[in-house]
Amino acid sequence: MDSVRFGRALGVGARAAAKSLVTAVDAATAPNPGTAQQPQVQRPRGGAAPSPTQKVAQAATQATRATGGVVRGSKRFGEAVWSPFVRLSGVLWLEFTGVFFGIFAIYAASGAWKLRHDLIERAGNHDAHVHFLMAAVMAVVFSYFCVSSFLRARRRGRAR
Repeated sequence: MDSVRFGRALGVGARAAAKSLVTAVDAATAPNPGTAQQPQVQRPRGGAAPSPTQKVAQAATQATRATGGVVRGSKRFGEAVWSPFVRLSGVLWLEFTGVFFGIFAIYAASGAWKLRHDLIERAGNHDAHVHFLMAAVMAVVFSYFCVSSFLRARRRGRAR
């Protein structure tokens, strides 16, 4: 598979990385520069050959451009892979906590249902009345947490 087809399959970041890899492989498999014919280098206007410092400066500029492309490509690749993973794991966590709060809400609601006959406080029944009220308040609070957690998960799941 050539670098272009590979890049199309995986995205811009992978394409830039594949091109850099192909360039590095070509450079590694090229014959020794001392024995091969030197490539044509653009000469300054005076007709003189470029100085060694100019060659080094050109090589450094090309290397900086290539490195910048790889950095940008890897950053885009990371964003393309990591961002959906973070978002979906956050949605899953909110749904998990919603279920957790829902279990507590059901447990508290069943306790309040068992104590429902103690709704009206009687003289000797004050403790049972307090237990009913605490169970009812706990059921309401955990139900709120459950519903709000699922709503936040839905909102986060629909966001870009």
